Amino acid sequence: MSTAPLDTHQKALAINIDDRIYGTFAEIGAAQEVARWYFRVGGAAGSVAKTMSAYDMLVSDEIYGKSSRYVSRERVEAMLDKEYSLLIRRLSETRGQDTRFFAFCNTVAARNFSGTNECHGWVGLRFQTEPGGKPNTIILHINMLDDNALAQQEAVGVLGVNLIHAAFKAPEGPVHGLDGLGDSLTEGRIEVDVADLTGPAFDNVVDPAKIGMAMIRNGLAQAVLFDRNGRQVAPSAVVRKRAIIIKRTSTRYSSVIDSETFAAAEKLLQEEVPELEKSPLKVTEFSISSVHAAMGSDEDKNLKHLRELIAQDEWVILTRLRQSYKLTDYLRRYSRFPLRFVMGISTFAMLLSEKFYVDSAGGILEATGRLYADAVRVYVQPMSCQDFRSHLASVELAPDWVSVPEDCSNVTLHNIEFSGPTRLLHLYLIESGWVEQLKLD
Repeated sequence: MSTAPLDTHQKALAINIDDRIYGTFAEIGAAQEVARWYFRVGGAAGSVAKTMSAYDMLVSDEIYGKSSRYVSRERVEAMLDKEYSLLIRRLSETRGQDTRFFAFCNTVAARNFSGTNECHGWVGLRFQTEPGGKPNTIILHINMLDDNALAQQEAVGVLGVNLIHAAFKAPEGPVHGLDGLGDSLTEGRIEVDVADLTGPAFDNVVDPAKIGMAMIRNGLAQAVLFDRNGRQVAPSAVVRKRAIIIKRTSTRYSSVIDSETFAAAEKLLQEEVPELEKSPLKVTEFSISSVHAAMGSDEDKNLKHLRELIAQDEWVILTRLRQSYKLTDYLRRYSRFPLRFVMGISTFAMLLSEKFYVDSAGGILEATGRLYADAVRVYVQPMSCQDFRSHLASVELAPDWVSVPEDCSNVTLHNIEFSGPTRLLHLYLIESGWVEQLKLD
C-alpha cells in the first residue's frame, strides 16, 4: 500500500534527529529559508554546523572569489567548494568517523521591489553517502514563479528541504529521490530546468536525458534544454536576446534532425532581418505530450527518441507543451527577438483544426493570437500529397475540412484549401505575412 509523502516539517525533522548527518547552509538572495526549516522543527543542533548569508557583493567576493554574475552556476559551485572544504577541514578529525557531511548552498534572485527582475537561482548540495566517503554533488537551476518575494522565499525553503531529504533519506536512493523535489509545492510555484548529478552515488546511473525526462514527467519543468554536448543548460542563459528557429517533433517522426530545413530557415530569416548581430539558435523541440505524439507512446520510447536526437550534437529542447502557442509563451519569457517555427504543411494544417484546442478556453482564435506573438512567424515546408494525407489520417482528422488538388504532386501553403471560416483564417495568415513558404535548395 502506497503511503503519502512526508511533509516539509517531517523531512526537516528526520535530518535533525539523525546525528550522523551534519552540515553547513550558505544562502544568498532569498533570506535563509532552507536553514530556517531546520531551526523551526527543533533539534537543529543535531544537523546544523553553520548557517550564513554573504549578501553584500563585496563580502561575497571576499569569501568566494569574484564572479561575473552573482546568480550563476559559477557562484554556487564556488560556494560549495568553499563551504564543504571548510567543513571537512574543521570537523573530519573529531566526528568524521561516523558522520556524513554536507554543504547546502544557493544563490537566488527573488522578486525585487519593483517586480521587474528575472526570478531564478542556482541551488547546490554536496554530500557524503557514507562517513569519510568521496563527495557527491547535485546542482539545480530553478525559476520561481510566485508573484511576490515572500512566497518565492518559502518555495525555495521547501525545495531545499526536499533536496537534502532526497540525498540522505529517500528509500530508493538520491537519484529517484529527486522525484520528490516538488513535494508540498503546488504546480506553478517553482520550476527545476537543470539537474546535474556527479559523484560516486551516481556512477553508472546519471544520464542527462533520463534525468530530464523525469523532470518533465514529474512536472518539475515545462522544458529542459540540452546543448550540443548533451548537457542540460538553463534556457534563460542561452535564449536571452537571441533569435530562435525551432522545429517540433514527436515519436511519430524520424529522430534525424533536419539540418537542410534549418539551413533554409536561417537563410530566410537573415533575408528578413539582416540586422541580427548573432546567428539564430536552431533548436529541435521534442514534446512528450504534443498533439502530434503517437497514441500510447511510453517513456522508454520517448527516452529512446530523445537520446537519438541528442546524439546528433545539436540543440534539443524536451518539453511537455501540448500546443505550439504554449511554446511561444515559454520562449517569450527569455527573448523578444525573432522566433520562427519550421513545420511541414500537414502540421500547419493541424494548427487550423479546432480539434486540438478543446482544452483552450478561447479555442483556435486564442491559440492563433498567442502563437503569432510579436516577431513570431511560421515557415511552412511543402510535402507530397501522399505524405500529407497519411499524416492527417494518422491523427484522425476528418478529410472534409481541408482539400488539395487531385493532380498535385506537392501540397504547399498556396494550393491547400480549407472549408468554412478556416478558409478566411488561412488567407489572413498568408496576407498578413505571419506564414511563409520555405524554399529548399
